[in-house]
Amino acid sequence: MEPAGEYDYIIVGAGTAGCVLANRLTRNPDNQVLLIEAGGRDDYMWIHIPVGYLYCINNPRTDWLYKTELDAGLGGRALIYPRGKVLGGSSSINGMIYMRGQSADYDRWAELTGDPSWAWDEVLPLFKKSENYHGGAGPVHGSGGEWRVEKPRLSWQILDAFRDAAEQAGIPKTTDFNGGDNSGCAYFDVNQKRGVRWNTAKAFLRPASKRPNLTIMTGCHVERLIIESTEQGKVCRGVEFTGGGKAWRATAVKETLLAAGAIGSPQILQLSGIGPASALHALGITPQVDLPGVGENLQDHLQLRMIYKINGAPTLNTRAASWVGRMKIGMEYALFQSGPMSMAPSQLGAFAKSDDSQVTPNLQYHVQPLSLEKFGDPLHPFPAFTASVCNLRPTSRGHVRIASNDSYAPPKITPNYLSTPEDRKVAAAALSVTRKIVASPALAKYEPEEYRPGVHYQTEDELAEAAGLIGTTIFHPVGTCKMGRADDPGSVVDSRLCVKNVQGLRVVDASVMPYITSGNTNSPTLMIAEKAAVMILQKST
Repeated sequence: MEPAGEYDYIIVGAGTAGCVLANRLTRNPDNQVLLIEAGGRDDYMWIHIPVGYLYCINNPRTDWLYKTELDAGLGGRALIYPRGKVLGGSSSINGMIYMRGQSADYDRWAELTGDPSWAWDEVLPLFKKSENYHGGAGPVHGSGGEWRVEKPRLSWQILDAFRDAAEQAGIPKTTDFNGGDNSGCAYFDVNQKRGVRWNTAKAFLRPASKRPNLTIMTGCHVERLIIESTEQGKVCRGVEFTGGGKAWRATAVKETLLAAGAIGSPQILQLSGIGPASALHALGITPQVDLPGVGENLQDHLQLRMIYKINGAPTLNTRAASWVGRMKIGMEYALFQSGPMSMAPSQLGAFAKSDDSQVTPNLQYHVQPLSLEKFGDPLHPFPAFTASVCNLRPTSRGHVRIASNDSYAPPKITPNYLSTPEDRKVAAAALSVTRKIVASPALAKYEPEEYRPGVHYQTEDELAEAAGLIGTTIFHPVGTCKMGRADDPGSVVDSRLCVKNVQGLRVVDASVMPYITSGNTNSPTLMIAEKAAVMILQKST
């Protein structure tokens, strides 16, 4: 095993959080930082063209190609589970939607951790710090930061009609989802720069890569953390990893920062002997720290993809149906960086309540002027739109567990979707709310016809069954290394993101969320990294 050097900080994973950490920690030239990424460079053309997400998901060049275990809540189906495999991580293959969630999400984190610094009013400045908002600086937005937030570069007649229909169904129009209350319906803001994807590798890592105190190693696979026993307890000394046909050992003088994501971070912890001791011992791994919560508490947003055939309005299905149409789409992007190739996977959003008992919206819509059976399949040959709706606050909990002591073996991902009565009830209500919107007068002239799941599903039990048949992940896994109070047996890190009973080790990514945010999870993960960087640098002074 060859020495890879000694650094002040080692960051494992160059995804959303890792890129932010690398930037913030290397601003001090005295900090020597090593960033290790298992994937490659973000130099694949389709990463940067927004519609290219269709070619990045389930592509071994850009995606880890994970799959879930067979899920009873989904009619026994397994799902593909995309995770980014390049610099920028999942920000290089995601939907580019800028979304913070609701103020109540962060106030709940503060209550659960006993740390008021996680409350909305305290984290809002961190969101603003990195933001470069299209509307300029204001009470809830920042300007001049690295994270570009722009308006979408096209609209669709059918989406405008859906927005009108939502208003008629009691979901008012809004202009901004990110002020702490995301009620209403609007086009999403997106992380783009003039029609090109803006990932965290461009925003944070490229500027930092010019600094001599940052070392970036791609194509390097972390085998395990180096955990040593001392008189003061367990200490993380660094990492062992492979890359370039060699085995490496790198040492961290100050801290090792695990930023491998909600799937990768618990996997690495378990491989390193940090997790449920009995399960690790059964796999031939010597337990170092017994932390039963590692890999548990998996939460995700299950989107229910309702598809409606229509007449009288263009959709991507029809525009891309001929070579002439595809050529026009290509020329529009080549000349103006606009048109369908510039669009995020979902353009129109809405936040609503499944019933009047909800204090804040618990449903999120991603509405698309297209339809297909599943990712990777061709568009349908008829004009249609998709209204995907998800339960923002699922009560179902899953887990991520290693299947063997082989670090290259994918872990077992078990989301347990729709495994609680509450989630099944909300799913059924979500389909009913969608039908109410589509039945509103604003859409009548387009003669919407329900193609999926089908009007023969009517009762609550039938609708819950239908939800399991059309549901799929919207790629928001969180919670598998959750933060919590010291007396919480299921917590993995404290409110400063330090791993319990291990010195010199933090987890900084979406896995630390105790509860999933009420919306897309990429920018909340970015905020977590901003906050972690502040705490890390405060400790070192």
